[in-house]
Amino acid sequence: MGLTIGIDVGGTKIAAGVVDTDGTIGARTQRDTPADSVDATAAAIVEAAAELIADHEVEAVGIGAAGFVSSDRSTVLFAPNLAWRDEPLGARVAAQLNIPVVVENDANAAAWGEFAFGAARHAEHMVCITVGTGIGGGVVIDGELLRGAHGVAAELGHMRVVPGGHRCGCGARGCWEQYASGRALVREGRAQAESGSLAAAQMLSVCGITDPTELTGPMITEAAAAGDPCATELLEDLGRWLGEGLASIATLFDPTTIVIGGGVSAAKELLMKSAQVAFEKHLPAKANRPHPTFGIAELGNDAGLIGAADLARKPAPVPAPSR
Repeated sequence: MGLTIGIDVGGTKIAAGVVDTDGTIGARTQRDTPADSVDATAAAIVEAAAELIADHEVEAVGIGAAGFVSSDRSTVLFAPNLAWRDEPLGARVAAQLNIPVVVENDANAAAWGEFAFGAARHAEHMVCITVGTGIGGGVVIDGELLRGAHGVAAELGHMRVVPGGHRCGCGARGCWEQYASGRALVREGRAQAESGSLAAAQMLSVCGITDPTELTGPMITEAAAAGDPCATELLEDLGRWLGEGLASIATLFDPTTIVIGGGVSAAKELLMKSAQVAFEKHLPAKANRPHPTFGIAELGNDAGLIGAADLARKPAPVPAPSR
């Protein structure tokens, strides 16, 4: 199969691109996401794809969407930030474009992008963690994307790490993403500043603000890069939580490569050093098992778009017969 279109549907924007078999994006377009309307969101997806199809011979479309996607890669069962509930998005878009359409979980699509063309392109077993506002995850085993029996596997950010801990948007308490995400980084930074900590006050000064509520994750990362002690400590704590969780992930999936992506990965060594130390400390039977390599994602914000486009070239898996 030749050219395909990848579409990454986010809470605020819809990014679309024509992608070749080498993972290169040849043309792009973008639309705002009307997140509160199912019909308007589908229309925006169709409009973006149609614009690209008009100028390119495209054979299929892949859509990456945040949420639970059915195992036949057609229906969005649930989306936390969009109005989709049991939405037959694939069939709906395909009917209007008259072209095959598949739908993937956005974190799965990003993981596949890094597996096929990015930081894990030489691996057969990999885990990709996207550390942004929350934590997304994707797992590839023996060169195949792990989707699970119902299409909703690898929701790694919702692994419980602290019983009775912080309430998560999923409704549970103590999920990993409440401690190892951009949201957690900002929460802790603001809490320190509001406590009257002199070190945190100095961090706010480095960030050029006085109000703790204005503090953002990128501000903390930039302050740490400039050598601010409080910001550095906050990133080290985040890395510790990340590394502890990854030790459990490695125990479950035995990957050869773990790729870290998402906005928080911009901190690179400021984050990764403490993550790897915590990983080595908490990995079970660490002296008697092979250790995975760590890598920073290479495709940036294009990983989901590229991955969705490449997955559109692959037929939907056939569900196993029920017993």
